[in-house]
Amino acid sequence: MPKDIHLLPTPSATRYDEMKYQRCGNSGIKLPAISLGLWQNFGGVDSLENARTMLWDAFDAGITHFDLANNYGPPYGSAEKTFGIILNQGLKNYRDELIISSKAGYDMWPGPYGEWGSRKYLIASIDQSLKRTGLEYFDIFYSHRPDPETPLEETMAALDHIVRSGRALYIGISNYNPQQTKDAIKILRKLGTPCLIHQQRYNLFDRRAEKGLFEVLEKEKIGAIAFSPLAQGLLTNKYLEGIPESSRAARNEQIHLQKEDVNATRVEKASQLDNMAKERGQSLAQMALSWVLRQAVVTSVLIGASRSSQIEECVQSLDNLTFTSEELMRIEDILAE
Repeated sequence: MPKDIHLLPTPSATRYDEMKYQRCGNSGIKLPAISLGLWQNFGGVDSLENARTMLWDAFDAGITHFDLANNYGPPYGSAEKTFGIILNQGLKNYRDELIISSKAGYDMWPGPYGEWGSRKYLIASIDQSLKRTGLEYFDIFYSHRPDPETPLEETMAALDHIVRSGRALYIGISNYNPQQTKDAIKILRKLGTPCLIHQQRYNLFDRRAEKGLFEVLEKEKIGAIAFSPLAQGLLTNKYLEGIPESSRAARNEQIHLQKEDVNATRVEKASQLDNMAKERGQSLAQMALSWVLRQAVVTSVLIGASRSSQIEECVQSLDNLTFTSEELMRIEDILAE
């Protein structure tokens, strides 16, 4: 429920009773099966009070992992500023119960040092991110994408330095292909700062991670966290009856779901999956999350939300994580049509 900003918020005493926590690879860290990403709806153009309510309600539900990046907003950097404000309104009192991550790799500031994977950019970026959030360190800091021109050794050495300098406790990589992931893991182990986690897109409509990446992570005992598990809303009931005016697809912005992605074929598949979810006693979104979490290598799914009720719905997916072999075959048939 909304928290009165004039009172010091107090989290629910039962916040850890229902959430499922899973070990991240062979590390000492456990992550909640549902984590909250701040890519959208936490920027400077969004409601601070709504962002605050969502963060506290997520924590009340046992979500202890909040994921940021330097350019989340809009505008760039503003999601980290929003998070820092909310931390200082009482959430920071529970800092040791939280896993807070940020990333750098995409465009952030003008000029040749404002994106990709150079040592210059990564270290400058994390310093800026720490300043915006008011944190002394991040629990996890990621290379957000591989750099085709910077040597991988330089990028990984920068991540190693970030940990050794106390700016982060663990490091991860995101959007690296299987071979790049193998190479990064090898370099980091040699440096003495092992890779904790890999963050990749994975959902019923995007299964590229099954083509080698999950195999690498399982073999190397590295955790995986899946972003866009609901395909930016395609795997919810939002688009089953058309494109709502307020939706991401309606905005048709380059970084978001495009109108052409909401095509008749995908909507029909989503409709069939929705019918199956109802038979399981779930919403389509809940079944889609359960399906992602069926992968043993997936430590957590990274959801986005525009209101607390969506977070609550996603957490309820944990009530039914099992699939029969017949259900899995039926899903494969629907996706293959």
